[in-house]
Amino acid sequence: MASDLWEPARFKDRVDAVLRAFVGQEAERFADVDPLLHPVAEQLEAAVADGKRLRAAFCYWGWRGVGQPDSDALVRAAASMELVHAAAVVHDDLIDDSPLRHGRPTAQVALRDCVPDRPRASADGRSLAMLVGDLLMGLAGQLFAASGLPAAYLARARPLWSALARELIAGECLEILRTGADPDTTASLKVIRYKTAKYTVEQPLLIGGALAGAAGRLRAGYTAYGLPLGEAFQLRDDLLGLFGDPEHTGKANADDVRGHRPTALLAETWRLAGPGQREQLRALLGRPDSDAADLDTVREVMCALGAPDRVEDMISVRVEEALDALHEADLPTPAAKALTDLAHAAAARLS
Repeated sequence: MASDLWEPARFKDRVDAVLRAFVGQEAERFADVDPLLHPVAEQLEAAVADGKRLRAAFCYWGWRGVGQPDSDALVRAAASMELVHAAAVVHDDLIDDSPLRHGRPTAQVALRDCVPDRPRASADGRSLAMLVGDLLMGLAGQLFAASGLPAAYLARARPLWSALARELIAGECLEILRTGADPDTTASLKVIRYKTAKYTVEQPLLIGGALAGAAGRLRAGYTAYGLPLGEAFQLRDDLLGLFGDPEHTGKANADDVRGHRPTALLAETWRLAGPGQREQLRALLGRPDSDAADLDTVREVMCALGAPDRVEDMISVRVEEALDALHEADLPTPAAKALTDLAHAAAARLS
């Protein structure tokens, strides 16, 4: 990569190469324990096979924004953010009982097929997937520590790693605790902030900045940029979850409705709905057997109320807030341009 030129595809290739080599080696060591573990090891590798590598990119530009040069060791450290994401995805698919991810069976579905003749095959598949997610989180810390950056640099970022894990799990817990309750936009936005926004944008930026020795003013600028952009990212995900094309998203688009998840899209729909529309929604939300016609009815209610447009407005406001903060941060030109491009890529996407 040219030192001052942001080439997303080339950066993604660098991160993919790190992940393939590191996870491939760890999966091989894992499977060497016993041949029975091969299907589990395959899921470790499958978990990192796809992705936009946005979290690694934010960590990288958190480093570059301090004025540090391109660094292969930093790319390895940044790649660890993708292992955190992979762990979160495996656990999230378990929580949501999602059948598909990137157009392929999720870990619990794939691992259930390894024990098809057992009476508890589904539960065993879920248990194995949970352990895959746990191992991926452990590997994230291992890759970060072995990135090749000086120990003093890594020590500066260690408290942020603790915060990242704590806040991510807090967000997942809040989502579970809010599931099935009457939708509330304020509560949904809090779930979004802790479940997704912080570990997707803010924390990777802060970790990259801490590694580089960022001063307090710049760290505040990263937070002012990262939190609204992270929220915009998840709001887009909420829209894609119900209105996106599964061919592009690679996910089933019934999960949020069937699970009655506390998304901002559902919360805004509920807030705008009248008594009759709320009765319709009550009859359809949280039904595991809801069919395509039921989903179409939910979409029709949402569109009639203008809820998707309202969420689009929420996205636009947050992207503008993030870009305003970026302009005030006084970053080197390459970092400012890259973070501007990343803001648009995170908020305007089809998958």
